[in-house]
Amino acid sequence: MDKNIISEIKDVIALEIKVLNDLLDSIDEQFEKAVGLILESKGKIVLSGMGKSGLIARKIASTLSSTGTVAMYLHPSEALHGDIGAVEKGDTLIILGKSGESDEIVGMLPVLKMNHCKIISITANKESTLARHSDIILHTPVEKEACALNLAPTCSTTAALVVGDALAIALMKKKNFSRQDFAMSHPAGRLGKRLLYKVNDLMKTGDENPVVHLDELFDVVVSTITKGLVNAVSVVDKKNNFKGLITSYHLRQALQSNQDIRKIKAKEMMFDDPTTIEQDAYAVEAFKLMKKSPMPLLVLPVLKGKQAVGIITMQDMIKEGL
Repeated sequence: MDKNIISEIKDVIALEIKVLNDLLDSIDEQFEKAVGLILESKGKIVLSGMGKSGLIARKIASTLSSTGTVAMYLHPSEALHGDIGAVEKGDTLIILGKSGESDEIVGMLPVLKMNHCKIISITANKESTLARHSDIILHTPVEKEACALNLAPTCSTTAALVVGDALAIALMKKKNFSRQDFAMSHPAGRLGKRLLYKVNDLMKTGDENPVVHLDELFDVVVSTITKGLVNAVSVVDKKNNFKGLITSYHLRQALQSNQDIRKIKAKEMMFDDPTTIEQDAYAVEAFKLMKKSPMPLLVLPVLKGKQAVGIITMQDMIKEGL
């Protein structure tokens, strides 16, 4: 182990922790005003920053958008060559810049002021051009970068990132942003699937939903289960009302009985009180029913009222990431 490298890494982390502690001590009413200004904004929330600060600005814009505050990123260089046209009167800009003197950032300011945009700056330099043209200054006290040359943005970008996260979470809470809201903006994630998918989105229907009638004989039941490929079959009456469930377990029981297997009917083999679920229930409820059952459950008959409309399997839900 190279102790010098380990020591250097620890020094960098310690310095960034110090910067965050300094940031914590510097939090004042300006941060409260920033949250209020964003909440009251009638226009767009636009993030901007140059270089590494721009990368952090992109991340903050993404975090804001996914937590209930729609935001976009504007590249300062592109802004000076036409993209600033996306900024409209009444928009609120959150501009990141350690020095606050980047030529591209400074070049944007006259147009933003002419458009009566509100400007929130996240900067380490309260005396900068950016700060002087800002309505609210969120000061990030950074005396030194972790870079050995004190040049590469490290501590300053960490501080700006944390400020952005803090703003996003404060806004999220003020807006009462719920788990359901979060799922709507993350439909491909596990949480989104758990909160958005319903049983009827995943259940098998038609030929994939094996069904037999009460008086069907053993060989028909076996044939139907085989075609359905779910190791179970729902038993219904003439009105398609659900009456019971037959699984491969019930077939084995029938085979072990002393009865003439050819004469056994579905109603004699079925379990007449199985766990079922309504088609409009959330899929995660079906998953929980299966997981919490004292007996292993791999399928659930799906009902609409009394009607058998489908069947949902554990495999279906695992496949969808539930």
